[in-house]
Amino acid sequence: VLIFTTLWLVLVYAPICHMAWSGEGALFHTWGVLDFAGGTVVHINAGIAALVACILVGKRNGYPQRAMPPHNMTMTVTGAGMLWVGWFGFNAGSELAADGTAGMAMLVTQLSTAAATLTWLGIEWVKHGKPSALGAATGAVAGLVAITPASGTAGPMGAIAIGVASGVICFLGATSIKRMGGYDDSLDAFGVHGIGGIVGAVLTGVFAAESLGGSGLAEGMTIGTQVVAQVKSILVTLVYSGVVSLILFKLIDLTIGLRVSEEAENQGLDLAEH
Repeated sequence: VLIFTTLWLVLVYAPICHMAWSGEGALFHTWGVLDFAGGTVVHINAGIAALVACILVGKRNGYPQRAMPPHNMTMTVTGAGMLWVGWFGFNAGSELAADGTAGMAMLVTQLSTAAATLTWLGIEWVKHGKPSALGAATGAVAGLVAITPASGTAGPMGAIAIGVASGVICFLGATSIKRMGGYDDSLDAFGVHGIGGIVGAVLTGVFAAESLGGSGLAEGMTIGTQVVAQVKSILVTLVYSGVVSLILFKLIDLTIGLRVSEEAENQGLDLAEH
């Protein structure tokens, strides 16, 4: 894990950061892409790498026939709450100043997250007859992810719309799309971060428009051309991160291997490895 993480940070994360945030010469800047706090850099980037990992590592023993509920829902909700609070620093802090943009980033982060949480719970209520704490935690993360690229440009109404959209689409990503794909994404890293990042990146190009309450599109852009620029940045991130992650996983699989033994997996990695 340490070897892969180091290589991934150097060969995937750093180049995507450079393309997005290296100033006037950045590829995304040249295209007029808006990504305030890292929708492409952090979430789509990591989400597609997680999908590659799910496919190459394979399913857990017994999945999906055996029920595999969360080990500790108290800690799950506690962790989601810590993420929710910490995300204010993540999004607002990306302004690198204590000003109106940072304040608005905090507000839209809260609104999007709340909207996504309520949307996810509403879908569960309709489909299953009752909402769940796990759904609330997952919906909250989906809203946090989706508002990340738009947190410096979207207004309050745009944030609510982004939250609702991410709640619906990420729910589908974590349920229907995952079942159709047949991969075992135990924490829905792709379903929430990958898909949520894509939703947020695209809708950033819509709700940054001043006519929709945002702070303004990139110079010379219309909503249509802005969305096209956002989609280009998404595709570059998906292809680059996906291909390099695939190569790194294959190298590790050919050398030290990607999976523990079946005995160690059944025993539990906390005991077998840690």
